[in-house]
Amino acid sequence: MATLLTARDLSKSFPSNELFNGVGFHIEEGERLGLIGPNGAGKSTLLKILAELEPPDTGELIHRKGLTMRYVAQDDSFPEGATPLSVVTEALSTLLPDELDRHTKASIALSKLGFEDPARPVSSLSGGWQKRLSLACALSAEPDLLFLDEPTNHLDMEGVLWLENFVRHSRAAMVFITHDRVFLEHTAERIVELSPAYPGGTFEAKGNYSEFLRRKDHFLETQSQAEAALANKVRRDTAWLRQGIQGRQTRNKTQVEQAQRRRSELKATKGRNTAPRRTAQIDFQATERKTKRLLSLHSVRKSMGDKMLFQSLDLVLTPGQRLGLLGVNGSGKTTLLRLMSGELEPDSGTIKRAADLRTVVFSQHRGTLDPTQTLQEALCPVGDTVDYRGKMLHVTGWARKFLFEPDQLATRVELLSGGEQARLLIANLMLEPADVLLMDEPTNDLDIPSLEVLEEAMLEFPGALVLVTHDRFMLERVTTELIGLDDAEGFKHLPDMAQWLDYLRKRKKTAAPRKQDSNSPRDSQAGSKSSNSQSPGASAQKKLGYMQQREYDSMEQSIQEAEVEVQRIRELTADTKLLADHVRATKLFKELHDAEATVKRLYDRWEQLELMRGGEAGG
Repeated sequence: MATLLTARDLSKSFPSNELFNGVGFHIEEGERLGLIGPNGAGKSTLLKILAELEPPDTGELIHRKGLTMRYVAQDDSFPEGATPLSVVTEALSTLLPDELDRHTKASIALSKLGFEDPARPVSSLSGGWQKRLSLACALSAEPDLLFLDEPTNHLDMEGVLWLENFVRHSRAAMVFITHDRVFLEHTAERIVELSPAYPGGTFEAKGNYSEFLRRKDHFLETQSQAEAALANKVRRDTAWLRQGIQGRQTRNKTQVEQAQRRRSELKATKGRNTAPRRTAQIDFQATERKTKRLLSLHSVRKSMGDKMLFQSLDLVLTPGQRLGLLGVNGSGKTTLLRLMSGELEPDSGTIKRAADLRTVVFSQHRGTLDPTQTLQEALCPVGDTVDYRGKMLHVTGWARKFLFEPDQLATRVELLSGGEQARLLIANLMLEPADVLLMDEPTNDLDIPSLEVLEEAMLEFPGALVLVTHDRFMLERVTTELIGLDDAEGFKHLPDMAQWLDYLRKRKKTAAPRKQDSNSPRDSQAGSKSSNSQSPGASAQKKLGYMQQREYDSMEQSIQEAEVEVQRIRELTADTKLLADHVRATKLFKELHDAEATVKRLYDRWEQLELMRGGEAGG
């Protein structure tokens, strides 16, 4: 494959710290590259440098001639009162001087991403659809290379699945920052980790996340062995250098320089081997209550405005229970957490809490943090010590548990990164003994090492846990049961993620024929016309040939069988033990890719046949 972009010897520093130094890699035509690394390593800054939105301190970027690049930021931002059509049209203003051309191209881009009403206010779109709009702005320029910064953040499960499918089937080369391990597993063809744990600041491996972990573990083990070998040599060097002055005078100058070089190399290797072990120390306190029933919901009903979220909901929380809540944005997951915490009351039904029940809430909106406080004030509001499990700890030591350095204590909360704010919130929650932990999207902005520590803390918590997250890996690993909320069908108790994903696919399948007109050529050309408008005679059903009619009649069965095969393989890939078997993992994900391609091909053919018939069958 042809190389699109080469980065050489990039470095970037801020007055207080160096982000990275000597970083270099290349991006090839059509590849999907995942960029990962601990919080604070400089991933977002590096992505902006690659997209030429920010200059490096040193180094160079070499592009293929005529390369078109686009960058999609972590947070979506649009003008007040904007519509999808106006946003994408404006994004094309620097490329196309003719307004009609911009309008037409914007309509086509929106149609391809499933927008049925391009005149709808952007403010009424969900987070997932706003992310699609950001992608439409970028894709309207037909870029060769697309940069995505944390694209799965704030998306619901359905949005993540759509994005995953979009990334796999896009023809543009992509570099994306994400901490979603399943997303990496399903989409990345090469992974680069930016971290001080490696010489040159990066480590890369071709393949998916399973392959990356295998190669990373091998590298770190080799580097650890190199440290031990260097330490032995340095001990011998030290003994040699400590010999008498007369002895040293007869020594070869080159030998002395080699000894000094080995000492410096040992120090650097020790620093790199220590870096992966620097993770937040998360451990939630429990009250050790022996009550069997902590929280009971009976026939609970709740609406927001004129929208029914759920009704007749029964639920009992007991110690050791770890419940995951699933559902699209707006289905009521956060509302249900607020009912459990007592912040809201149900419209009908009863909620019974054990006497003196202690509930601790992690809010995705982080409303409990005061942005004007300093980090020290947020960690320790009174004095300079905190009481953790009956022990008094100085705020400096407490801060270090969450990877904050002493010179950060004077920093205002509003200036902390998203990951730092998440760790601060977790630090505050750990000071409160709890019977029930209510965790609303705790994974946003956390790096992978912090996610792994958080998972361990939730697994070890002896009370009840209710978890809302789109992180499929965390849900599979942590939860003991799941509830799926659906504003169309109420709620469903589910044994595992596979059943929920199967439900989403079936719902998408039934919705697909209704949405196909918005992706048809005539709608792409219509621009702002209603998706229901048709050309004269469009409703007249055409007659298919004999073989085409047979193919059409069997299409639904073919799609169903193909989706069953996709589901079978997905269930196999969801097994966490698969991460240890690279050969089998590679084979399964290849089979999954082929099976999904078959489903897409069948849907495309079905749409083609329906268009030939006049589109009436799917209406």
